[in-house]
Amino acid sequence: MTHTDTATGPDRTRWAPVVALGIGMLVVTSDISIMAVTLPGISADFGVGPATVAWVLLAYALPLGAMAVPAGRWADGAGVRPAFLLGLTGTAVASVLGALAPTFPLLLAARVAQGLTGGIVIAVFMPLLLRTVHAAQRGRAMGSIITIMTVGGAAGVPIGGLVAGVLGWREVLLLKLPLVAVAIVTVLRSVPPGGGLPAPGRALVGEALLVGGAVTALLLGLDRVASAPGIAIALAVVAAVLLVVWGRLDATRPLLALARRPEVAAMLTALFAVSATMGLMAFLVPFLVADVLGRSPEFTGVALLFLIGTIAPVSSLAGWASDRLGTRGVALAGAIVAVVGVLTMLWLPADAGLPDLAWRLAVLGAGIGLFNPPLNAAILAASPPAMAGTAGGLAMTVRTLAMTGGPAVAALAWTAAGGGIDGFRAGVVALACIATLGVAALAAPWRSPR
Repeated sequence: MTHTDTATGPDRTRWAPVVALGIGMLVVTSDISIMAVTLPGISADFGVGPATVAWVLLAYALPLGAMAVPAGRWADGAGVRPAFLLGLTGTAVASVLGALAPTFPLLLAARVAQGLTGGIVIAVFMPLLLRTVHAAQRGRAMGSIITIMTVGGAAGVPIGGLVAGVLGWREVLLLKLPLVAVAIVTVLRSVPPGGGLPAPGRALVGEALLVGGAVTALLLGLDRVASAPGIAIALAVVAAVLLVVWGRLDATRPLLALARRPEVAAMLTALFAVSATMGLMAFLVPFLVADVLGRSPEFTGVALLFLIGTIAPVSSLAGWASDRLGTRGVALAGAIVAVVGVLTMLWLPADAGLPDLAWRLAVLGAGIGLFNPPLNAAILAASPPAMAGTAGGLAMTVRTLAMTGGPAVAALAWTAAGGGIDGFRAGVVALACIATLGVAALAAPWRSPR
């Protein structure tokens, strides 16, 4: 058995678990985009309207984001192999239950279960990486995982659409089962057993209710910034109260101390800022294509393929470069390229064709691909080994808030400017300002973790 040191990891990297991690993270993170193609079929089968059927996505996303920090704290005390297997198995079982659901409420219950078990997979991500990848190759491992997630996610959406059209939405829920089986077998063969699955104590349950409720309120509030600002403010107040109570718990002090460390705070700020550029893909580009360019959703899908197709190869390159040049410099370069990619949208003509949009999205994709692997590796390096799961949960929560807040800010700017090309450019300016904060955070003087 390969020796493992808590600081440097094993004597040599075991790449089979890295592949399993990539597959597991692909299954969890692509579930929203793949399930989006099933909403019309679910609406027709159960006789529910568009606003109601959207909860198929929210019922998964809310527990996934809300439970990230508590699940990470639990994962720090659990065995990485049994915890990862629990998350994967739970995801598979919940998917089958969703496919068999006879009513809409039972489908939502299955989606909540999918989100909770998916949160366990994410919580074990960094601890498992810490125990199977040598420190000198963590950037490369991160790049490989993100490449698997990106390529798989890009292929999953059209495959899900094809399956939904030919067979139905229930079969889409079962698409992930072969991937889950491959990941489970790979982990069983490549990760040595060790550790157990501790039952969460009352303190952890209470913490989960507080922080989970706060994150849920924030996510729901961000989703209503443009449509119902009064409700958004009320939800923000609820979140603030819950966070204050949570912050006074003794159990949260190590996590807050970690988040306050200058290098960790800078990296989390950068993570939020660059991840908020998702507002471009999730809101601004689709509305630009529909309202200004007068094109079909298929045009949007083809354009976004240029972004996705750039992220995958650049992620692998970024992981290799960060292992040799240092994580901070590569992540900073990625943040700068991402800002440039967003800013190029300001000069997008009102009669833009596919090439005009495609190259700009490719620049943004290059920035995101260059940014993510080294930043994840840097967060892991800056965190105590015993808190790897907590750090991963914290990063996931920040990323989730950013990917919800980015579209909300873009929608608010679009509405305030009256929509159209002016609304698009107002949203671009708002997202560019946020992304620039990420550049400033990484460029500020603080000691990089080794």
